Amino acid sequence: MPPTPQIRPQSVSDQPVTRRTVLKAGATLLLSVLAPHAAHAAQILAVRVWPAEDYTRVTLENDSVLKVTHFIVKDPERMVVDIEGLELNPTLKGLVAKIQSGDPYIQQVRVGQNRPNVVRLVFDLKEEVKPQVFTLAPVGAYQHRLIFDLYPVRQPDLIAAMIEKREWSSDAKPPLTTAAPEQPAPAPPAPVAVAPQPLPELAKPDVAEAAPPKPEHKPERRPDGKPAAPQKVLRMITIALDPGHGGEDPGASGRGGSREKDVVLAIAKRLKAKLEEQPNIRVMMTRDADFFVPLGMRVEKARKVQADLFVSIHADAFVEPSARGSSVFVLSEKGASSTAARWLANKENLADSIGGVNINKSQDKQLASVLFDLSTTAQINDSLKLGKAVLNEIGGINRLHKGSVEQAGFAVLKAPDIPSILIETAFISNPEEEAKLTDNAYQDKLAEAIVTGIRRYFAKNPPLAKSRQT
Repeated sequence: MPPTPQIRPQSVSDQPVTRRTVLKAGATLLLSVLAPHAAHAAQILAVRVWPAEDYTRVTLENDSVLKVTHFIVKDPERMVVDIEGLELNPTLKGLVAKIQSGDPYIQQVRVGQNRPNVVRLVFDLKEEVKPQVFTLAPVGAYQHRLIFDLYPVRQPDLIAAMIEKREWSSDAKPPLTTAAPEQPAPAPPAPVAVAPQPLPELAKPDVAEAAPPKPEHKPERRPDGKPAAPQKVLRMITIALDPGHGGEDPGASGRGGSREKDVVLAIAKRLKAKLEEQPNIRVMMTRDADFFVPLGMRVEKARKVQADLFVSIHADAFVEPSARGSSVFVLSEKGASSTAARWLANKENLADSIGGVNINKSQDKQLASVLFDLSTTAQINDSLKLGKAVLNEIGGINRLHKGSVEQAGFAVLKAPDIPSILIETAFISNPEEEAKLTDNAYQDKLAEAIVTGIRRYFAKNPPLAKSRQT
């Protein structure tokens, strides 16, 4: 038997393996792991445009932080934006089609790959603007957001805008303020006819009574020979309506797909129309379209028009769909009146984070000091009176979540000189109440109830004289 051949193990050292070979192998392995990440560019996930008279917002939602530079070009007005670390994709190209013809500030936008890893946006503008460009960290359902807010250089005068629109009632209805009688008569005036369910007339505010005609001045006569009626001196009552959320902030959602921001805007528009049917009442809405207004700006708008009341409108939501009922809230200096009120206030105060506020351009220090002024006791007392009057009326058309006005630290109610309430109209998370909130007839009843509550409040608490008549 032949001997078994000896198999000599081959030593590794016998192979021509060098240090360079090992380093090359390691580098190849490292590149195979890291190469996909190095080649990855940021991705635009969604683009949204929110045009409004106040400002137009353009949002680019993306999966990472973007580095951006921008500058303005004149004649014609343009804003040029360069975004680094980005490759053009179909979602970003879709921004072109998002610009509406009725946008107050953007004529059109052009999108292109300016150079490798740099996308350029050119906004052709309709007028000069003051742009704010900032980023927002992920919050809620949103990932990273790059925001372009285009504000007009000349801010509109809110009081002048209300006067120009003149959407309040004409003199066809009996005024709620004092006016001189058209023809003096020895007998007292006949009672004014009212609706089958009478509402209290608004208390007569401080106005100048028309003095009787002096003997030496004959009254101006009309073409038919009758004396013309003396000019009425009216004290306009201004009410600020605040539909909650809007734009990037949808608010709560119902199982049927309805969104709080849409429902409360529809209710606010109905309420505005009904209030302006009342004599001597005019209404300013903090938003009249689908765009976001920061909480502090809502209060500032109301103060700019010297509002007599501030009414914020919302639709509640809870994790349990069985939760139901309407509520009215006012500000609290000493903590919330219940755990539920505190939870709701904290949730509503997150609106700025979700809606998106430029922290670098937040409300000025003077406004901030006003909002947190501790001398708000009188405001809270008046707000409680208003809240009770409105809650009682709402209780006639819907179940109340709680039978009394609740209090918590709602940021939107912190105007120290304006009685302010926040109405949670119903639970949009409750399928039955969601159906009510989207029903035209119910919205109409709800608006009517709020108007009645406001009238009852003014009947007992006439508005004070303003420093100027507008």
